[in-house]
Amino acid sequence: MPGRSVRIIPLGGLGEVGKNMTVVESDEGLVVIDAGLAFPRDEHLGVDLLLPDFGYLREREDDIRAVILTHGHEDHVGALPYLLRERPGIPVVGSRLTLALLEAKLVEHRITPVTVEVREGDRRTLGPFDCEFVAVNHSIPDGLAVAIRTAAGLVLHTGDFKMDQFPLDGR
Repeated sequence: MPGRSVRIIPLGGLGEVGKNMTVVESDEGLVVIDAGLAFPRDEHLGVDLLLPDFGYLREREDDIRAVILTHGHEDHVGALPYLLRERPGIPVVGSRLTLALLEAKLVEHRITPVTVEVREGDRRTLGPFDCEFVAVNHSIPDGLAVAIRTAAGLVLHTGDFKMDQFPLDGR
């Protein structure tokens, strides 16, 4: 059935620690969830950072509607400066703390991002997707999961989370 096809493509972070990046794509556009990096291990002599493979996005750069960030850890936001160098102007969606951490990082890269601040309970239409943001607990405050309503059904992307009976922020 046309228009009901939705693809979920992990570009990093699956089966590895770091480089978290997932694409949710339909025929009408795509959103990227997180853009993280990984730090090199002993076998990576001379390597400073490990980035996800942007090749898939390069072929579809005009279809990118937004990058959604789940939280501010480097393994979820650290590769974003390198993606924005290739494709400036992509709206970056995240919580207040996540965007503040990102904007501070982007100063050293001389990049001024287009940001969209969201909070738990907010809903935004990003291209063909209706996105609702849900609070999650993690070791960094202000983490959000995203529930993406698509023509093919609901996609829930939690980012990282932990079960916490007594969260510091009360959420």
